Amino acid sequence: MLTGNNQIQVQSLSPSLEFEASKIPTKINVIGSPVTALPFEVQINMILEWAMSKVSKVVCVANTHMLVEAYWHPDFSSVLKNADIVTPDGMPLVWMLKVMGAGAQNRVAGMDILLSLCRLAPLRDIHLFFLGSEMQILEKMRKKLERVFPNVKIAGMEPLPFRPLTFTENEAIFKKIHDSGAGIVLVALGCPKQEYWMNQNKDKIQAVMIGLGGTFPVFAESHKRAPYWIRHLGGEWFYRLIQEPLRLFRRYSTTIPIFIWLAFKQLLNLALVKVRLPSST
Repeated sequence: MLTGNNQIQVQSLSPSLEFEASKIPTKINVIGSPVTALPFEVQINMILEWAMSKVSKVVCVANTHMLVEAYWHPDFSSVLKNADIVTPDGMPLVWMLKVMGAGAQNRVAGMDILLSLCRLAPLRDIHLFFLGSEMQILEKMRKKLERVFPNVKIAGMEPLPFRPLTFTENEAIFKKIHDSGAGIVLVALGCPKQEYWMNQNKDKIQAVMIGLGGTFPVFAESHKRAPYWIRHLGGEWFYRLIQEPLRLFRRYSTTIPIFIWLAFKQLLNLALVKVRLPSST
């Protein structure tokens, strides 16, 4: 995590946790969308194994906003259902998974994914491609990566316009990624644009694509990340709102109440089902 003096602490992985490439991720339905219920360490190992094999995979880093978007839009819901991993980024998702049986579930947040991959990917000779955001942000990221993770292998950094890409532009991106030898493509186009893009281009890009949304500017220190205690209590959304009130107020005011209501209904229905089940004799 990022600390006040800009030092970085990376979540360590337990060497005893092994992942077999054939293993199917465990998923639990949260307000209609599948969320991967596996510990942080296992999900990271899964990504690294896929990256070493250069297989085309999609990883969506989900929070309440993303799940409500999927609830509202069936086409976006299909994107999440087609994803190979949907990580529980927001603490409300972690709490839901715990209540529904994944008691050991921890948070699998975008920044922690980025930091862990930057530390562990070089150990397996995996190259990272950074796609999206702005050139200024990418340049700040490059300098910080070279300072904090000197062994990280940067396959490329490519900003993208906010408008939809043309067929020719998309093909050029595919070629750059393929020629770079990247095993992991970190995509920062914002939700839901990045998820749509990854879904549409799966099997065209032989690498693990991970949607990291606003992680790039936070890593580049253009925005601040909430302290650990705020993140642990589920208050990171409020910390972000203070930094970007004009951009985030409408999103949070519409999605957070909806998520709370849908989550309450789901948990209530689960409780009623348990009550109605006849006890075994």
